[in-house]
Amino acid sequence: MIRVSAGTAAVLSLKQSKMEVAPTTAYLMCGTRCSRQCAFCAQGRDAKSRADLLSRVTWPAFDPAVTADGVARAYREGGIRRACIQVVLYPDFLKDTLLAVREIKQRCDVPLCVSVYGSFDIVGQIFDAGADGVTVPIDAVSEDVYAKTKGPGFESAVSTIEACAREFPGRIGTHIVIGLGETDEAAARMIQRMYDLGVRVGLFSFTPVKGTPLEDERPPPLERYRAVQAARFLMERGHSRAERMVFSGGRLFGFGLDEARVVPLLCTGEAFETCGCPDCNRPYYNERPGGAMYNYPRPLTEAEARQAISEAISWIRGEQAFV
Repeated sequence: MIRVSAGTAAVLSLKQSKMEVAPTTAYLMCGTRCSRQCAFCAQGRDAKSRADLLSRVTWPAFDPAVTADGVARAYREGGIRRACIQVVLYPDFLKDTLLAVREIKQRCDVPLCVSVYGSFDIVGQIFDAGADGVTVPIDAVSEDVYAKTKGPGFESAVSTIEACAREFPGRIGTHIVIGLGETDEAAARMIQRMYDLGVRVGLFSFTPVKGTPLEDERPPPLERYRAVQAARFLMERGHSRAERMVFSGGRLFGFGLDEARVVPLLCTGEAFETCGCPDCNRPYYNERPGGAMYNYPRPLTEAEARQAISEAISWIRGEQAFV
């Protein structure tokens, strides 16, 4: 069986579900209960969360062939523009992942990305099976935070991303989670390091999930997340660099540009949308419907963009306490 996010299952006509915003990517998952123990993840080895959860999203299970048929049909009809397979580590994860990639690619030419914590060799095998991109999530941006939330292996993970970026230029991505205990400076410098390697960055807000070791922790202040989103956007577009930005005690106090230049660059609101692979919008992965929208899964309205910019600037000006 392969797991399918609730919103994706609706788009693929596998089940009925009410959605405020439909996913533009088909989100699939191989496996349940990971051999790793990331403290924030509902699929962690010792997590007591529901087995069908990943972040806030439920992932019901379906037959792989039926799922692949649904992906192909939705892609042909324009319901989705990309597919992404999230991989949980378990004994047969690689065999099942390669099978899932081939099942989908045999049916259609949908752009397909696989998100997996794996070695250089594993990444190569996934590309050989037909994947267009591979995301190797680092999540935590510094060795101390990585050790506390994911365990050992920070330098190994970074080295794998570097090696993959050299061998498969333009085809590698990573995930970075804000709110695990890192400083703004550490986050900005890691984001810059990834962009210098040609690695796509998917930015997430830490989301407490019941049953995980971090279930009682709080998400980062929205103003702080907005500032990091803005910094990431400015780095991605080449308007600034981490080493030009202003930090004090690890907190971000300047984007390396005059505020009068920053606001027009952010006015479209694109900086505050879901980022990472093209056509990835991850609806409500970090959010509850009706709650604060950390990553917008759609273009922002003019009023929403103004508000998001105001939140980012308030953090830069020191108007919000560092939490």
